[in-house]
Amino acid sequence: MTLAPPSPGLDHLDDAALAERLSAARARVQTELRKTIVGQDAVIEQTLVALLAGGNCLLVGVPGLAKTLLVHSLARALDLKFSRIQFTPDLMPSDVTGTDVIQDDPVSGQRKLVFMKGPIFANVVLADEINRTPPKTQAALLEAMQEHRVTVQGKTWELDPPFFVFATQNPIELEGTYPLPEAQLDRFMLMTIMDHLPEAEEMAIVRMTTAAPVEEIRPVLSRDEILAFQRLVRRVPVADPVAAYAVRLGRLSRPMEPGAPDFIRQYVSYGASVRAAQALVLGGKARALLQGRAHVSFDDIKALAPAVFRHRILLNFQAQSERITTNQLAEKLIAAVPVPRSGL
Repeated sequence: MTLAPPSPGLDHLDDAALAERLSAARARVQTELRKTIVGQDAVIEQTLVALLAGGNCLLVGVPGLAKTLLVHSLARALDLKFSRIQFTPDLMPSDVTGTDVIQDDPVSGQRKLVFMKGPIFANVVLADEINRTPPKTQAALLEAMQEHRVTVQGKTWELDPPFFVFATQNPIELEGTYPLPEAQLDRFMLMTIMDHLPEAEEMAIVRMTTAAPVEEIRPVLSRDEILAFQRLVRRVPVADPVAAYAVRLGRLSRPMEPGAPDFIRQYVSYGASVRAAQALVLGGKARALLQGRAHVSFDDIKALAPAVFRHRILLNFQAQSERITTNQLAEKLIAAVPVPRSGL
């Protein structure tokens, strides 16, 4: 993930109008998602942030929390091509990217190799239970996530924009799983936790899913609009103190960094890379626009920090033995790092 050069802001009338359209589009998308999804407001916001920022998102939660339904519903509301890949221990890289097959040419009568595209060739790709497939197949996603292209038999194929990977993980069944390596985890802009809903919202789900058929989701945005919104996100200005705060959070997550909190030194083997600061700033831009603002605030950074850091902090043995979680450390880090004095 690479940030664009600083821009003068959204003073241009076209940009201001586009920002208003984006803010209004959020309400329309949420209205459509409410036809199938109950609650999960923070999760929905983070998925929209990842989409607008052009990042990938890792959804973690036990079965039955509508992770797959959320991603599928979002793709339908945005009118994007959706593809689901069920990751299993026997899944091969070619099952993800596609492969060359021999076909007869009806004109010449000769046989030739024809590339058959795999499910990765979509706009929204759901990698379901990504930790259930071996590293070789997991790595097939790496180039697509980072470069938005795949290479098969020495030939490179570009993926049509916009392109997003939403991967799911079940945190309670670890038998027969292959944990994602740190390098691949770092490619996910956000790790979003989906948890059980309050009793009243679970009651609403039961009523909604056991009565009449759920109302069909209508597309409310187009591919071109999404691409325009993504370009707009890059032009949102960020004040130096806000960017410095994001960088400071990332640096202080590293145990060898001067000034790192004692709990980081005690429980962390490796902290976040510079991608964490990039994700905070770029995600902050998207969140600001979603909330109708044309500037990034410290609150945007703080709101996204847990989802940015929880998969980028590598715990040591002591933390694991004491059952310390990366989410707990991320929350403590946010509380420990003071926000620069500013009116933002």
